[in-house]
Amino acid sequence: MNSLYGNLKDVLSITWPMLFISLVILVSLRISYLIKHKEEFILYKEVFLLIFILYILCLFQVVTSQDINIYEGNNFIPFSEIFRYEIGSRYFFKNIIGNVVMFMPYGFFVGKFASLKNTKLTLFLLILASLSIEVTQLLIGRVFDVDDILLNVIGGIIGYIVYRFIDKIYNMLPKILQSKTFLNVLSIIISIFIGIVIFQVLT
Repeated sequence: MNSLYGNLKDVLSITWPMLFISLVILVSLRISYLIKHKEEFILYKEVFLLIFILYILCLFQVVTSQDINIYEGNNFIPFSEIFRYEIGSRYFFKNIIGNVVMFMPYGFFVGKFASLKNTKLTLFLLILASLSIEVTQLLIGRVFDVDDILLNVIGGIIGYIVYRFIDKIYNMLPKILQSKTFLNVLSIIISIFIGIVIFQVLT
């Protein structure tokens, strides 16, 4: 748990300035757009969309920052880097668990926004996203690691499975739990919880 907490703190220490500035800009622009075009404001949908955009921005900043791979050089041989890390070590949590957890939200968002029930297409999108990250890292002087792609895809699949499970459960819930009011309140609770976690980690 200490390693996971340390990883979260490292990520937030890099991304919080971008998160704060992006949050202010995105919220102000979105509200202005809704007012100008007189569109209905649905809180839970706006919160979900905002979280997705901020996640993508954080993902970009994390994957283009300094390498966390302790071994220099590119790796094109599957599993060769994965088994170099001692299980339970800081680098194991940072490079192995971190790459899995980092892509879980993406798998969830792929299922949500693309409304995908096609596993093959989902797998393709996950591979495409991770491959684009590794190729970009190679082009900017960082390290290309095929094992990162494998770990990212595993994380994305887990996230996609979580989405499918939640979606299935949601359709079985009573109407009151599917109402806008309930979802809006839930989105407020989730937003407050995320805010508290970020504040506690940074302070």
